[in-house]
Amino acid sequence: MEIILLAFAVSFVLTLVIGRFVLAELRKLKAGQEIRADGPTWHKSKAGTPTMGGVMFILGVGITIFILGWGYMLEGQFTHLYIYLFALVFGMIGFVDDYRKVRQHQNEGLTAKQKFILQLAAAVLFLSLMRYEGLLSNELYVPFFNVAFTLNWILYLIFAAFVIVGCVNAVNLTDGVDGLATGVTFVVMVFFTVTGVLWSEHGMQALFPAAMAGGLMAFFLYNHHPAKVFMGDTGSLFLGGAVAALGFTFGTPLILIPVGVVYIAETLSDIIQVAYFKATHGKRFFKMAPLHHHLELSGWSETKLVVVFSGITAVCCVLAYLGVRARY
Repeated sequence: MEIILLAFAVSFVLTLVIGRFVLAELRKLKAGQEIRADGPTWHKSKAGTPTMGGVMFILGVGITIFILGWGYMLEGQFTHLYIYLFALVFGMIGFVDDYRKVRQHQNEGLTAKQKFILQLAAAVLFLSLMRYEGLLSNELYVPFFNVAFTLNWILYLIFAAFVIVGCVNAVNLTDGVDGLATGVTFVVMVFFTVTGVLWSEHGMQALFPAAMAGGLMAFFLYNHHPAKVFMGDTGSLFLGGAVAALGFTFGTPLILIPVGVVYIAETLSDIIQVAYFKATHGKRFFKMAPLHHHLELSGWSETKLVVVFSGITAVCCVLAYLGVRARY
């Protein structure tokens, strides 16, 4: 338990300190965010805010788990390292995307096809590694019903790869309001930390989410409204990879449904908007998609969005724990 609390504290301090240097460098490099032309009009004031700030917590978390997880690695336990490296690959994809946006001074970096191929390749590589190391089961546990189904390995890997890619992009969609993806994912990381500590089998795996929680709390001090820095795709894809990887390494990927209810709602709102627009030849179901923009245009402040969405996530995380506790 002590090492888990230490991971939280060390990651918080490191991210806070690293953040000061990273923010200064991003300003020097003029790595400003381009704002989507069709977004809420008041978002135009955010133009030029440094992006790629996800580097702050990526470094803070990485240093923390390497130092505090060294003892585990000497014992041959590398799960926390695999999760971090997997998330890092997604963060690197996001970094390339952000870098292109900054260089080209537009809100589009990699194409959707390029990102999908890279993300799918990363997911397959991670799943193959976890299976090779004996850390991945093809048993699909159903929360709340306490039943499990064993799937054919090929079928399971296809299912898992698309769940990972979907999760990564859902988290990315949520990052459209100051502090929103940070706040919601902080709650998710607290959930995985607590469950990791309570389930002795996964006690070691609590190290990574604890470090993530500390890093995100520190980053929130830079990212809350009005944001001094955005995490960019560098940060949001890293977070998505981390959330997805934790779901699978804990052996309960379906738990991502209640835990990630906000991510799912954001994604569904985007899908509904596009489908409705095409079906009605130009009409919109929401004022703007994803959901947080619709609520903004309905009068919600950015601070209210963060508080409410994080609160909903917290409630769903409690329900999620009740749904899987019979398994352990």
